[in-house]
Amino acid sequence: MNRRIKSNFDFRLMAISYKFRDFFQPRINILKEVGIKRGDYVLDYGCGPGSYIIPLIELVGKEGKIYALDSHPIAIQMIQKIVLKKQLKNVEIIHSDCKTGLPDNSIDVVLLYDVLHELNKPNEVLEEIHRVLKSNGILSVSDHHMKENEIISKVTNKGLFKLLKKGERTYNFLKENINKNWYSNK
Repeated sequence: MNRRIKSNFDFRLMAISYKFRDFFQPRINILKEVGIKRGDYVLDYGCGPGSYIIPLIELVGKEGKIYALDSHPIAIQMIQKIVLKKQLKNVEIIHSDCKTGLPDNSIDVVLLYDVLHELNKPNEVLEEIHRVLKSNGILSVSDHHMKENEIISKVTNKGLFKLLKKGERTYNFLKENINKNWYSNK
């Protein structure tokens, strides 16, 4: 994600605070704003300790698939524990700081929650997200560290996405269709 890596202590502290947050503000309520449905392929970009994995499973069902991507080794370990404990067959873990390794136009929804403010090279990440999203794909962004105008301008400034709708806690962007040679010509 080209972001600053938290220390192991900071990451574990964050994970504990998320458990309290998730108890009082269940993640399923946020995900409902996106319109994720059965059979969708979802990329949780910057998945952290995995707060969205179980609610995502409820939404996509066995027909869908979840890709959980993070650059922090402890995040990867935490997701592996969730996958093993819950015996999740449709969750794939990606350890990366930017590139997903996923095929072009293969993802229905990308979640970019509480990550945008940490990205050192946000345009590279947004280009990768654009590449993997299907032509009608949704990028859902939520970042309480940023103001509304910052989120919208950062996501839309390169013409890759346009604001589709603003929810109570999320901003949902539609993938803009661009010239197929755009990636190789930049």
